[in-house]
This record gives sequence, C-alpha cells and structure tokens, in this order.
Amino acid sequence: MPKLLLITPPFTQLNTPYPATAYLMGFLKKKGIPADQMDLGIEVILELFTPDRLSEMFEMARPQVQGGDVTANVARIFALREEYLATISSVIAFLQGKQPTLARQIASENFLPQAKRFDQLAELDLAFGAMGHQDKAKHLATLYLEDLSDFIVECIDPDFGFSRYAERLGRSANNFDELHAKLQEPPTYIDTITLELLDKKLAKSFPQAAAKSNIANRQSPIAYPLACFSVPFPGNLYSAFRCAQHIKSNYPGVKTAMGGGFPNTELRSVSDIRVFGYFDYITLDDGELPLELLINHLSAPAAEPVKPLFKRTFHLENGEVIYNDFALQRDYRQSEVGTPDYKGLPLDRYVSVIEITNPMHSLWSDGRWNKLTMAHGCYWGKCTFCDVSLDYIGNYQPVQSTMLVDRMEELIDQTGETGFHFVDEAAPPALMRDLALEIIRRKLRVTWWTNIRFEKSFTPDLCRLLQASGCIAVSGGLEVASDRLLDLIKKGVTVTQVARVTGAFTDAGIMVHSYLMYGYPTQTVQETVDSLEMVRQLFQAGVIQSGFWHQFALTAHSPVGLDPDSYNIIPHYNEITFANNDVQFTDATGIDHEQFSYGLKKSLLNYMHGLCFDYPLSEWFEFPIPQTNIAPDFIADCLDYEHDQLSRSNARIVWLGGEPSCLTLEDGVLELSLFDRRDADHLLLPLEIGKWLYDKLIDLGDAEEEPLSLERFRFSFETVTGESFEEFWYTEEMEMVRAYGLLVV
Repeated sequence: MPKLLLITPPFTQLNTPYPATAYLMGFLKKKGIPADQMDLGIEVILELFTPDRLSEMFEMARPQVQGGDVTANVARIFALREEYLATISSVIAFLQGKQPTLARQIASENFLPQAKRFDQLAELDLAFGAMGHQDKAKHLATLYLEDLSDFIVECIDPDFGFSRYAERLGRSANNFDELHAKLQEPPTYIDTITLELLDKKLAKSFPQAAAKSNIANRQSPIAYPLACFSVPFPGNLYSAFRCAQHIKSNYPGVKTAMGGGFPNTELRSVSDIRVFGYFDYITLDDGELPLELLINHLSAPAAEPVKPLFKRTFHLENGEVIYNDFALQRDYRQSEVGTPDYKGLPLDRYVSVIEITNPMHSLWSDGRWNKLTMAHGCYWGKCTFCDVSLDYIGNYQPVQSTMLVDRMEELIDQTGETGFHFVDEAAPPALMRDLALEIIRRKLRVTWWTNIRFEKSFTPDLCRLLQASGCIAVSGGLEVASDRLLDLIKKGVTVTQVARVTGAFTDAGIMVHSYLMYGYPTQTVQETVDSLEMVRQLFQAGVIQSGFWHQFALTAHSPVGLDPDSYNIIPHYNEITFANNDVQFTDATGIDHEQFSYGLKKSLLNYMHGLCFDYPLSEWFEFPIPQTNIAPDFIADCLDYEHDQLSRSNARIVWLGGEPSCLTLEDGVLELSLFDRRDADHLLLPLEIGKWLYDKLIDLGDAEEEPLSLERFRFSFETVTGESFEEFWYTEEMEMVRAYGLLVV
C-alpha cells in the first residue's frame, strides 16, 4: 500500500485550512489507508514572514531602492525595515492568538510601522468603538502585513498574494503554453521557500523515496508513493505545477496526482500531453473513489500488469491523453465518507486577519472554523449562471442531521474548536431545521454559519430556531435585484421574498451577506439602476448587513454557456487543450456593463457603513444614468406583512424558553411564569387552558420527547378545552408565549 501525501499548494486562506485534504483524510482513515496531509500555503506564509526571510528580501530589494526604481511607498517600507524586523514575530504570534495582551499596544497606533495601507484609518473608532481592542488590533496588524505584501509584489515577486499565487496563469488558460513557459524559468524566491518546505515534508512522508532515488523498475511488494495536490482555485495552479515539476525532477519514485475544484471545473477537456510531464493523473469530481482506485493500481505487484480501471481520471497511455472512467464501482455516498480529519495540519499556527471592518466579511478571514457540508451539491440546481451540469452542483446528496451532529462532536474532540462553517452550495432549509433541533437536543454550544438561498421556507420562526442553535450568519445570492432577471436566472425567488427572508434572519440576530450581480445577459441600464436602488433600500432597512457586487461571467458548464443563443449572447470560443471554464462573449445589448463597476462597489461600501442613503444614485457614477423606477418605500412595504404561522399543518412545534412554572389562583385562574436568558414574565390564563399549556411546554422542553406537529398540538388543545385553536393562538397571552420561544418550524 503506497504512502499518500495530500497537499494544498499556496495559497488559500490564512485563518483556517481549506477542507479538501481533511475530507479525503477522513475517508482514507475510514478505509485504513495511511496518509499525511500538508497545507503548504500556511507553511510558506509562516516561513516568509520571519525576521530572517524579511531581512533577505530587504537585501534583495536594496539595489532597486538605492537606484530609485521603486515607489515612495516601498521606499518608506525599506527605510523602516528595522521596525518591521523588530515587530514581525510578535505580530504573527498575536494573529495566531498567542500574544493577546499585545492588542492594546497595537491598537494604540504607535507600535507598528505604517505605510500606504494605513491611509484608510479614519473610521476606526466608528468601526470598533472605544473597547474593540482585539478586533482593531487585528485590523491594524492585517494592514501591516498588507504593506509588506505590497513590498513583496513590487520588489520580490509580482505574482504574490495572501490568498492566491500567479492567479493570472490559471484564469481562462485555454492552452498550456504560458504556464509551461513560466515553469521553464528559474524558481522565484517564493518558489524556493515552497520547495524547501516540500522537501522536508517529502523526506518525512516518503523516506523510501529519497531525493534522486529511482524505483522505476520496482518489484513487488514495493509500491509507488503518491503525492496528491488538491487545487481549489486558479491561484493554486502554478504552485501545484511547480511542486509537481520538482517532484518529477528529484523524486522519480513518487507519482503525482491533481484533483480539486480547479480541475473539476476547468480541466474537463485537457488534451495537452505536456501536462502529464508534471502530473501522472488528474481526477475529476468527488475524489474518494478515484483516489482509492489509484492507490489500488499503484499497489498492484509489478508482475501482474493489468489495464487500469479508474474513475474520472486523465492519464497518458501510449503517449496519448485518455479519460479513464472504466471502473464499474459506484461513488461513495456522503454518509460513507467519514468525518474530516485535520491530523497533520498546524491548527494552532493559522493566522486570523481582519481585512476590512465589515463584521460579516471578517468571518472568511478571522477565526479557525471546522468545515463541514450538510449536503453535497445544490437542492435547487437551476440557476442559469451556475455550473449546474457538473457533479459538485448537480449531484445532490443530503446528510442526516444526526450524522452531521455526530461529525460536529468528533471535530470538537479532534480540534478543540466549536466553530463550524458549512461550505454548502446552498444549505437545505429542512435539513438546517433538523440540524438545529439536534444541536439543541444534545445541548451543544456551537457557532456556525453557511450559504443559503433566500427562499420562503426561512420563516421568522425558523430563523429564531437557527439562531438558538448557534447560527450567527448566512450568505446568499440576491444576484440581480430585478424580478424579470431573477426569473430569467431561474433563481426561484422574488425581490419581495428576499426582503422578507433577510428581514427574518436579521430580526433573529443572524447577519446576512448578499452576493450581487450586474451585467447578466439582456440586463438593461435601467435594470442596473433599479437593482442598485433595491440594494440601497435593503441596506437602509437594515435587513442586509454585507454584500459584494461581481460582474456576470459566462462559464462553459452553465445553462447560459450551454445554450447561449437563448440569452442573446455571442460566445467567443477558443481551441481547448488545457483549461475551459470562463468564456469571453459579446452581449447583444451592446451595453458596457464594466462602466458600472466602480460606482456599484463604492456605493455598496458606504451603504455597509450606514452612510449616504440620501445620496441620489447618480452621485456614484461619472456618466448620466436614468432615474430609478423603484418606489422609495418599496422594500419597507415588502417588510410590512404578517406571516401565517398556522398555514402548514405538518410543521413542528418547538419550545426554546426555559422551564415554566405555574401557580393556581382563586376564581379558576392559573398564573404561568415564563423565562428566557434575559427576561421573565407572568400571564394569567383560565385554569383549564393554563394547565394544558403548562403541560405542553414542559413536554416540549423535554429533549427526549418526540417532536410535536402543529396538527397534533391543535387537536390536543381543541380536545381538552373545546375552544377554537386559531382564536387562542392570536391572543395577547399567546403572543407573549411565542415571544418567549414557542415556534412553528
């Protein structure tokens, strides 16, 4: 059985591991297959930002600086190099959570050297307040690192970035020429560090395949070690190839494979044989079965040559690229793949940063989150801009709530962390409800967030339940805030519905982030302006706290990409021998959507800070735009509605409040006392009704009791009291009970 090394190449996130290798490690552990994993990105960052490496880079930059070939910003950083060398270790330790007392000194703004990134400090007190030392200090320390990043980009390596490296080479690389040419150049300074760290890990993981060894003429029972690179994004691609090249040159006894999000979406048509001078295998879609079959093949005795039967795997055969999908085994279901395993990753060394002051955005970069998935794929799977034809979207498989919470408890024991990011394409509302109920039933105290669709199933009561289980934030796509375009997108929502759902989440204390789109095919200038007005009103109403505009991009695997004529666009296809996903196109409207980019993003930044709601929309653009057709109170009117809690007889009744108490008074009256984490209240009810309600709340508060349906709850009330349930439900007394946590979900 070969030893496996799973590698995430530079760079993804600073604050938490990208989960792909941990998912595979969990599967391999369940199958009894020995493996290691490595987040090469965080290892490179931690090596790069040390006094020794910074000192090397300052010396490398000295000729440029002394020759006057740098910007004033870099000249300042170089002049302050001793300050950077003196503070870098402390800053990294602070961002790792190891020196929390340093926060006050950093927050004083007299501790860190400051360059161009610190020009944006005017609103710090507004953002963090007088007591927000930790977050303010994290933000300042992040600006400090970004200043150093600017220095590296200008003087050392123009391809450097904290969450990507040489991303340009991986974007829409229809042929392999440019990337291949780059790989023939000498390694960069960043490459050198990367390969040094890789060598150390290879020596530890594959001692039987020491550098320059050659076991090409292997004999049983020797097996090939396998280095597997998980490449999620274009910004990981170059480093993956550089590492694979290094392995091929120095470890001929090690086979290389690539999988992950980038090949899953971009390399489905690869045919250039040069690619396979770097990688022996490229697998698509879910990696568990393809990886298992590779392992079995590489473990087979050399005396028994057989034609390999792989799953969704490209490799060379007789000098030609073939797509080997000949294995008959079915893929593993999500219930069979095991719990992610983070063993081998330096969980205590990740770096939490706060890039901007928006609290929702900080979730992506601040804190270490355990990653889990409620469901493989998307339960909706219809959005026309999305890659719904591919497995990662189209193959929907939910995981049972009990198994999800089992995995959460395993990860808490394994990592010591109680924060979870469910990385679903769109978490299913019914499964989120069941997950919340199971978390509450087990009395877990966890924090979690996920991605959703803003659909009507998210009622105010369901949002309250999710919040009670630890949900702190959701992100979802509003896309184009136009009902015509939402229908064309097949989003399955309306602007009115989005407003009400985001209002329900916000009222429950759950932050909301919205993905916004402009430039969708057939979108008019008027619709862009009206969409911005909708967004302005949503922020002004306070139902969305965060958002991000992106321009529509045509992908080859989306419904628009598969049927462009239906959307009045003309795609510009190139010959594909390497990557194929983003497709350039001409919109038949002839509108230059790019011209709206700056104004949309600038307005949004102000709206997120609660500013400039009274500005006319024309203020954000340097060219004339039409007046909006949206009524100024459109969103406010959408939010002025009553939700019918009793419309679904199969809904469940849930009690989130504390254990009530009761006292029988004279004249057939019962006093019911209600408690929650903050308040207590008392209400008077007729004895028979009060006794029935008290008993039901006690039963509902018992975690071992079976969930009670609304229909049974209604039937019980009417049987015991002979009264009308609807009339009782809408009394002032029941309004108070509902406020204390009696939910219909």
